Amino acid sequence: MIDPLFVERCVEALLFAAAEPLSVADLAGRLPAGADVEAALAGLRARYAERGVELAPVAGRWRFQTAADLAFLMTEEREEPRRLSKAAQETLAIIAYHQPVTRAEIESVRGVQASRGTLDVLLELGLVRMRGRRRSPGRPVTFGTTDAFLEHYGLASLADLPGVAEMKAAGLLDLNLPPGFSVPDPLGLRPGEDEDPLEDGEETPEFAQDFLGGLEPS
Repeated sequence: MIDPLFVERCVEALLFAAAEPLSVADLAGRLPAGADVEAALAGLRARYAERGVELAPVAGRWRFQTAADLAFLMTEEREEPRRLSKAAQETLAIIAYHQPVTRAEIESVRGVQASRGTLDVLLELGLVRMRGRRRSPGRPVTFGTTDAFLEHYGLASLADLPGVAEMKAAGLLDLNLPPGFSVPDPLGLRPGEDEDPLEDGEETPEFAQDFLGGLEPS
């Protein structure tokens, strides 16, 4: 007869070394014939009942895991930098240079349909706000940047946005620009003459901005 304590030690060693939970059959296949795996598991479970780790069944298999009341010790909260998607970066740049700008105007500049989710993300981050309504058919909402946009990108004002020369020097613009291409002058940005303020209840929704500090500048 195989010593029960020896079988327990073998099962204990196998479970600690295993990369995933083991079934009774898995354990029995590693032990000498006649080893009472079930009894060994019961003994180990009782022995580890009050310890920092416990023997627990998972989907018909067995593994050692942190005791449930100590799980908080294994929790670590970290701030993960959040990057804007390419579409969000392009949309934000268009709003910054062309504000006040409507969704249709953003789509015209980008050449693709603007995703509602893209603008929602920028609004949620507090980088963009709804400014007013254009005095045109349908009275579309206009968008502009916020003080949080300036703070996040380290700008004293919109006048500090890079112009064509700076963007070329940074390699952000191809030197062989198409005829008629221009970057709007941020110094000229001011409330649009064809724009009405938002009415009560139309202000930008209050979004949580807890993760704005973790957003990586582009």
